[in-house]
Amino acid sequence: MLVLDNILTDRGSKYAVSGGPCRSDAEAQAFLKELKRKKKFAKATHNTWAWLGGDGPVKNDDGESGAGMVIVRMLEREGLRDHIVVVTRWYGGKHLGGDRFRHVQTAVRAYLDALG
Repeated sequence: MLVLDNILTDRGSKYAVSGGPCRSDAEAQAFLKELKRKKKFAKATHNTWAWLGGDGPVKNDDGESGAGMVIVRMLEREGLRDHIVVVTRWYGGKHLGGDRFRHVQTAVRAYLDALG
């Protein structure tokens, strides 16, 4: 599990990104459970995630409408399969509007860069 904390901050909202190998829904749920064992991530406002498997994309917006599809598109462009990426957001009290999608992209890009 690779976790990159404090990727960016905007109007009080803070972002982190994490990921690792994932080949099934059960592995995705196990990954999320392990991530949320850290109290900080369990208390996050959103843990949006996606992964690409043999049957196509699997995603969950976790209340951050549309953010899972942003992750899916980036994984498809990179050709990264069987790998879950989770973008975590701690809400800072102010709505970010469309900027939240750019922040999801920035977080996923930081993760992909860290993978090499």
